[in-house]
Amino acid sequence: MTAAQRDFVLEPQDGDRLANLNGPFDEHLRQIESRLGVQIANRGNVFRVSGEEHAAIAAERLLQALYADAASEVLDPQRIHLRLSEANVERLGSADEIVPQEVSIKVKRGSVRGRGANQARYLHAIATHDINFGVGPAGTGKTYLAVAMAVDALNEGRVQRLLLVRPAVEAGEKLGFLPGDLSQKVDPYLRPLYDALYEMLGVEKVAKLLERNVIEIAPLAYMRGRTLNDAYVILDEAQNTSIEQMKMFLTRIGYGSTAVVTGDMTQIDLPKHQKSGLKDAIEVLKDVKGISFTFFDARDVVRHPLVAKIVQAYDRRDARDDGNEKA
Repeated sequence: MTAAQRDFVLEPQDGDRLANLNGPFDEHLRQIESRLGVQIANRGNVFRVSGEEHAAIAAERLLQALYADAASEVLDPQRIHLRLSEANVERLGSADEIVPQEVSIKVKRGSVRGRGANQARYLHAIATHDINFGVGPAGTGKTYLAVAMAVDALNEGRVQRLLLVRPAVEAGEKLGFLPGDLSQKVDPYLRPLYDALYEMLGVEKVAKLLERNVIEIAPLAYMRGRTLNDAYVILDEAQNTSIEQMKMFLTRIGYGSTAVVTGDMTQIDLPKHQKSGLKDAIEVLKDVKGISFTFFDARDVVRHPLVAKIVQAYDRRDARDDGNEKA
């Protein structure tokens, strides 16, 4: 990479906007420096950014965008973090960095769109493929974006029903010892799906659609023997499926249906000797045309900045363990 220096002026000059942009004790500028690997210096509204060329260009664009935002909203570390994710500077300059046509989804609270190129690719893939895999760590928007696309398809009448499916894998507690009937036992496993639906449609509408079976939320075991036509089907937490369960799920897909499979290969709760159905499906289906695969990593995390660092720390530990085992 080539070192570069970018000099620019933020217009119009406004002391309050500059203070908002910089943050207390310039903490927003330090946050940008740390994430993009650049140095930022300024005297009033005159800025200089130094660093690798692609990072310096991205930092200039980011500062211009944030300065525009600073006129109408109070900036905080979370807002800076989200803007950094949208800038996606770590991937700039990659040979395969092709940003697809943006997909925007209307939901109850406004609109949902991809933050960064990888999320945009994911949405584009779902819109153009019948079977899709979204694989990566927590906080990358895999399930949330899939549910948003499903709600959009339902609202537009492209599908007749929406099925949200999860494997009810025991993680420390036996289902038989949990209180209530079978529905109450599996509800905690499906709670994240309910939460996403409530945010996008509202509690009352979700309740009505559930009552009419337009939306169905069920454990994976309930899918056996069914054929799903004109449906939008999401299999969440797919890393906890067996090979047989994954094959069973994928072969349920009928005409006019779209399936999205999401999972995190670092959070497998299966017995040690059992291979994940998600891992097996990636290996078996990677060359099958008509199936899309989107892989997320720590750079795509849109939660608290520490989440990305936690994911990276575990990845480094797992890489060391794998190296020691092979040695």
